[in-house]
Amino acid sequence: MFASSLGKKYLMALSGFVLVGFVFVHMAGNLQILMGQEKINAYAHALQSLPLPILWGSRLFLILAVVVHAITAYQLVKENRAARPNKNDVEKTQRAGIASLKMGLTGTILLFFIVFHLLHFTVRSVYPEYNELMTHVGAPEGEEVHDVYTMVLAGFQKTWVSVFYVISMLLLCGHLSHGVSSAFQSLGIRSENWRLKLEFAAKAYAWLIFVGFSIVPLLVLAQNWGMISLFDLNAVTHSLASK
Repeated sequence: MFASSLGKKYLMALSGFVLVGFVFVHMAGNLQILMGQEKINAYAHALQSLPLPILWGSRLFLILAVVVHAITAYQLVKENRAARPNKNDVEKTQRAGIASLKMGLTGTILLFFIVFHLLHFTVRSVYPEYNELMTHVGAPEGEEVHDVYTMVLAGFQKTWVSVFYVISMLLLCGHLSHGVSSAFQSLGIRSENWRLKLEFAAKAYAWLIFVGFSIVPLLVLAQNWGMISLFDLNAVTHSLASK
């Protein structure tokens, strides 16, 4: 069944739901940075301290979901183009918005963003000096933990990084606004009566995700430009300079 177009749509929808749930949990965790250095460092340390089968099992499951989602999306686009090799002289869409028409493009850009994000804040190969940021703030008694708070704020002090993150989250917003509702349709559980409600819910969720992920880089940019004063960025700069 999964070799058919219908099966591929099921796989893309189910893997999409996994990723939709993950981005919400990831966003909620990231927002703890607004509660201070101790809170976000303790949260990050708790995640890193999970038993290896749970930690790596979750990571591999998410990677599998991304791979399945990307491959099935590519295959479906390829099949659609093969079914209509010659474009119409006049193209006129009745209902599709720009988000639905550019799902392949936004998905490809987001795939590159995921790779960069992992290299930036997880593997920390883009700026290796982040590996040396250690602190006792937010650590269990007598331990030293990685200073996620300083790392994130230092990362977003670079204007190009913050702009790239915000633009990527805007693309994610468009991807989610169409994809969440379409996933219900692909699984055959979206009726015409529920279409408008699901589309509204999908857009509301998409904008929530955009705001949740974009607020920190935007706040750091605003502070760098002298518009607000929220984080102790001088301490962040000093921590990096001492490494």
